[in-house]
Amino acid sequence: MGIFRKLFVRRQPDNLWSERDLALENAPWSPLHGLDDDDDLPGRYDSAGFTRPHPKYSRGWRRIIPARLQDKSWLWWISRWAALFLAIVILLIGYLAVTAPLSKSLEPIAAPQITLLAADGTPIARNGAVVDEPVQAAHLPDHVIEPFLAIEDRRFYSHWGIDPRGVGRAVFTGVGGGSTITQQLAKFTFLTPEQTLTRKAREALIALWLEAWLTKDEILERYLSNAYFGDNMYGIRAASLHYFYRHPENLRPEQAAMLAGLLQAPSRLAPTRNPDLAAARYGLVKNAMVAAGYITQEEAAAMAVPTLDVRTRNDLPTGTYFADWALPEAREIAGMSYSRETLTTTLDSRLQNIARRVVERAPLGEAQVALVAMRTNGEVVAMIGGRDYSESAFNRATQARRQPGSTFKLFVYLAALRAGWSPGDTIANTEFTQGSYQPGNYGDRYSEEITLRNAFAQSSNVAAVRLFNEVGSEAVIETARELGITTALPQGDPSLALGTSTMSLLELTAAYAGVAGNSFPVRPRAFPLEEEGWFEWLSSGRGSLNASDHEDMQDMLRAAINDGTGRAASLSVANFGKTGTTQDNRDALFVGYAGDLVVGVWIGNDDNSSLDGVTGGGLPARIWRDFMRGALGAEAAPPRATPSPDPSGPVEPLDVPNLEDIPMGERSRLTIRDGEAVLSTDFEGVPLQIGVRDGELTLDVDEDAAAQGLEETNNQPAGQQR
Repeated sequence: MGIFRKLFVRRQPDNLWSERDLALENAPWSPLHGLDDDDDLPGRYDSAGFTRPHPKYSRGWRRIIPARLQDKSWLWWISRWAALFLAIVILLIGYLAVTAPLSKSLEPIAAPQITLLAADGTPIARNGAVVDEPVQAAHLPDHVIEPFLAIEDRRFYSHWGIDPRGVGRAVFTGVGGGSTITQQLAKFTFLTPEQTLTRKAREALIALWLEAWLTKDEILERYLSNAYFGDNMYGIRAASLHYFYRHPENLRPEQAAMLAGLLQAPSRLAPTRNPDLAAARYGLVKNAMVAAGYITQEEAAAMAVPTLDVRTRNDLPTGTYFADWALPEAREIAGMSYSRETLTTTLDSRLQNIARRVVERAPLGEAQVALVAMRTNGEVVAMIGGRDYSESAFNRATQARRQPGSTFKLFVYLAALRAGWSPGDTIANTEFTQGSYQPGNYGDRYSEEITLRNAFAQSSNVAAVRLFNEVGSEAVIETARELGITTALPQGDPSLALGTSTMSLLELTAAYAGVAGNSFPVRPRAFPLEEEGWFEWLSSGRGSLNASDHEDMQDMLRAAINDGTGRAASLSVANFGKTGTTQDNRDALFVGYAGDLVVGVWIGNDDNSSLDGVTGGGLPARIWRDFMRGALGAEAAPPRATPSPDPSGPVEPLDVPNLEDIPMGERSRLTIRDGEAVLSTDFEGVPLQIGVRDGELTLDVDEDAAAQGLEETNNQPAGQQR
């Protein structure tokens, strides 16, 4: 006690202690309250009963509190403390208004279901939770609301968002939840499901805030419209339609009680999965309704377990390669609403089917494949992200970042054209070493000089690196950036000319689309491009090549596909493209365009192992050619009358092989489709297709592949690209 006194009293000169001093000292909140008059505080009063100078001590707290506040009454202090507490509460409410806006409780807690359609209206994928229109408490019968109140929050209409009595009842009886309906709404609307004291504190604050701003019916409506009921159903309307095929306003008492019981553990208690557990929980709900006085024991005994009426199941594909890529943009377009959305994409179901058939017939062995087809404005019309979506949903067209090989030379030669070079100019085509880097031509084919046109067509590596050094890495990188390449491109690295930086096939194909349409950068898109006004056109910031450079670049692309490494992709119409093969044959690509279609094809192994001699001018070029033949040939054919597809009908998983496709060995497949049987195989690396239709036998031999197959070798020297 002596130490305590030393903290709050000090020596004082000879002056008088007032009666107010004595009152303050003996006040309940005084640090000296309760201290006895002992030898440490001598002679407080004189013989007349008045205070006299204290010889030794004074209250230290008087040094902290200003003199003008030392004579304030206890009522004054209590009012100030109350005002401070109120200010803190107001600040907390303001903080919640920023971090947990009230309007968020009006939004569905799960993204609603979206159905994606192909351009012709064919459903291709459905994704998202089943969410339906919110309910209004005034329109719900009492027997629908009462089970939820009985089992979840019996005192809902009498508490202020937090119910200590409800918590105690839940602890001691096991009936009802520890959290009120308001707290549950705060939890699944604003907070994460983590079990921490901090989250529980925020939950309580938000519950008080909701109670202050919303009526009880509004809170109940938002709770019932957002709660999860299992089977991917969010909200009582979606759940009642799913389990009993009726709107919540028409639910029978036993049906409403069954739904109320699901909220404790929706996935585990869903009656479609665990009917016994759901029935047991249903019994607890009835007992809670009896305890709350909503029904009698006799009425509860008469309520049998309701019979389910599940007429539609949501066992639909959650996506395809294209749908998975398009879904994020679809969510932005649809926004957060309770309504289900149906959006039309740019995907052409005819072209998608052509791409799938071409890929299925290709002798890939164990390798993976990716294909992207888009219009020159970036609208993607076909996408293959792998051999089979059902086996692997990883999209190798959009997610995989692989080396583009010699397809990157487009940017090197385009930068040279913009710097004043022309296709007829010559450049050395001899071996050379730059520091520790020594590029080499495929098959060790060199010459003293070569024109840019022939160097591009024959995919000369030494010429590309020399040209890269002439124009500078900055110019090449700037050109790639203007065409939409965003991947990291190291300056001063001569191997960049041969495509050693990684990028996605989608990004690379979009860059070629910029050259095809002479408008760049091209942004790949999954939804139709709105018609652009003159102001949008002026402010778009897109660039273009001058007529001479564009014509020269197309001349070299035409030479590469008709006279160079891409001969296997040659078409009977004007076509342009470039092959690409990375070191040790890890990646093989062909990217090109014809008509309004720009298509990129990639083949490789997921583990980045060698393809055993496959080059960009081989199998990828043939896949590109076969797709283009089907796509452009079908465009010229007269359209056939087909029934209009039903958007609400079954989804066509265009990335999953048909059941009619029968494997016939490692490199053979029998396809039965549209009345035609086709056996796809290969003989010593040459693709063959034997078809039977209407009793006639057809044989299709890839003569270009047979001729080029003689030139390909399985032992490509390291560092050589093609």
